Amino acid sequence: MFLQVRPLGLVEYEPTFRAMQAFTEARTDATADELWVCQHSPVFTLGLAGDPAHLLQRSNIPLVQVDRGGQITYHGPGQIVIYPLVNLPRLGLKVREYVALLEDAIILSLAQAGVPGAQRKPNAPGVYLPKGGALAKIAALGIKVRKGCTYHGLALNVDMDMAPFLQINPCGYAGLETIDLRSIGVKISLDEMQILLVKNCSEALARQQQAVIMGTPGTTPTTSPAGV
Repeated sequence: MFLQVRPLGLVEYEPTFRAMQAFTEARTDATADELWVCQHSPVFTLGLAGDPAHLLQRSNIPLVQVDRGGQITYHGPGQIVIYPLVNLPRLGLKVREYVALLEDAIILSLAQAGVPGAQRKPNAPGVYLPKGGALAKIAALGIKVRKGCTYHGLALNVDMDMAPFLQINPCGYAGLETIDLRSIGVKISLDEMQILLVKNCSEALARQQQAVIMGTPGTTPTTSPAGV
């Protein structure tokens, strides 16, 4: 598999979302997988079955309804967003295995940045860190699978304005604290963290492809959203 990494820079959310849909609709079994890497201008996004009531306070930040799973989240400058546009059957992955692969790549990247203790939370996709006796969310994850191919992806909070998260129930959970690396005292640049995260996502997908080549049975997921 040839994996093309496309750095998009700071981009508006909705045109990027529509471009992901178009790429996925047009791709064939011969289309190479891609990783789109970007930041977004401030935006709230609400999942396919999301409840608008989780937007607690209206502001000038736009709200975009999307077709991933999960509830509401916020994207803004200082957050690394990676959209893996990959063919799951070609990688021999089921949806849950793919979600776990992305979470593992985030956890590894945080460990390499000197952040121990990153972990999953049962029935709540994403990555969390212990804080004050609870778990605070540092990375969100939401995907859509169409014709066996993924779009949407993951978002890791590095150095952002965190105030917009107070305007929502993050990912549908009232009282869930959302943090970034700066707020917990981690001194790493956005570029440095992005290099780590892109490397670990790319290598995890490459290892999976190699396992398929070596004879691991593949599986075919159904069309499905999965949640932030």
